[in-house]
Amino acid sequence: MKIEELADDFTESVNVSDFQQHDRPIPGPDLLTQAMMNAAASTPPSANPDGTAGPQMPPAMAEIRNKSGTEILADLNKSPLFMTDLEENDDLEALKALAYEGTPSEVAQNFKEQGNETFKEKRWKDAKEFYGKAIQVLLLEVRKRQKASSEEQAKENAEEIKKEVGLLETCLVNRAACHLELKNYRSCTQDCASALRINSKNVKAYYRSSKALVSLGRIVEADDSCARGLEIDPENAALKAVAGEIVKKNEVIAAKKKKDMEREQRQRLEAVTLNTALKARGIKIRKTAQPPEMEDAKVELVPDPIDPTSTISFPTVLLYPLHLESDFIKSFNETEPLSHHLSYILPLPWDVKGEYKPNSVECFMETTTGGLIKVGKNAGLLKALTSGSIEIVDEVVKIFVVPKAKATDWIADFKKKKAAEATG
Repeated sequence: MKIEELADDFTESVNVSDFQQHDRPIPGPDLLTQAMMNAAASTPPSANPDGTAGPQMPPAMAEIRNKSGTEILADLNKSPLFMTDLEENDDLEALKALAYEGTPSEVAQNFKEQGNETFKEKRWKDAKEFYGKAIQVLLLEVRKRQKASSEEQAKENAEEIKKEVGLLETCLVNRAACHLELKNYRSCTQDCASALRINSKNVKAYYRSSKALVSLGRIVEADDSCARGLEIDPENAALKAVAGEIVKKNEVIAAKKKKDMEREQRQRLEAVTLNTALKARGIKIRKTAQPPEMEDAKVELVPDPIDPTSTISFPTVLLYPLHLESDFIKSFNETEPLSHHLSYILPLPWDVKGEYKPNSVECFMETTTGGLIKVGKNAGLLKALTSGSIEIVDEVVKIFVVPKAKATDWIADFKKKKAAEATG
């Protein structure tokens, strides 16, 4: 039969002794006593070994026959399955003695040695678990001493305490090494910090902490940890290697920051230059709360975005309202006429009647008042955009393309719909 030690948090999961813990009075016979009395009342009386009348009960039950529920729960608390006080229960201590022979430091030393063996075999996860068990055993002793009376503390063996504390420090640093190999960098720094609270001169803790911090990108903290370690051991080769790694990492980060800063500065300069160019031309641009997704298409100065003498290009969509179709032009330069783009877009693959040809269509743009202006196909785009009544919404120029034969009817229908929207 294998008897295992109960987990430290077992107390929190067992609540059967709430009545005892809170010392609440139980009025009259409790439920457990009532149930036993009811069972006795429903069974013909008979003589028990103790001379009382009632049904025969199993030996274990007979022992609690005349006990109240509070007394029964107190007895249950002595059993490992139901206990609520893990550190003061004699039965649990007996179980511990069966599971692990020796003093806490001997038990922890055994776990540590198993951890060392598995670490040598590069079984990082298993080694971490062994070191963790050793740490749990030692921390349990620490908690016991914290709760002990001053008289009990005076009886403690100073050498044994010193041995346990030193072992705890070693196991924390060793578990940190496992975390480092497993890339559990935050856990590594936590174990190193715990070890350094015990011994502020632990060079291994500084080394492993600085390595983990470098991997986390926390260069300033890594540099501080490494420097503290080198103050203690200036010739430590491992710490020197980490210091070199920190320098290189810092150079990379500094270069990246510089590049990011330069990019942000250029973006700001491009935006200022573009806004200045738009205002100089009298072109109005308005953005909505939900602009369309256009990937890298945008209003921009070409060929040089920071040269005020560059020309402006606009993302443009050609709308065919009578057929609910459209074409997208990523970069329509202000100097180009509409006919340039119509020459390669028309005819359209879905135009089975052949209505859309460069010379058989008319083009329009909507004004800020909801009207329409005709766009000359041979004039540059800038002429239409600077007419004073055009507004570019979300950086997209919109041009309606309609067959000449149907243009009059479409314009009338467009105005009718706009009037309905205005009155509705």
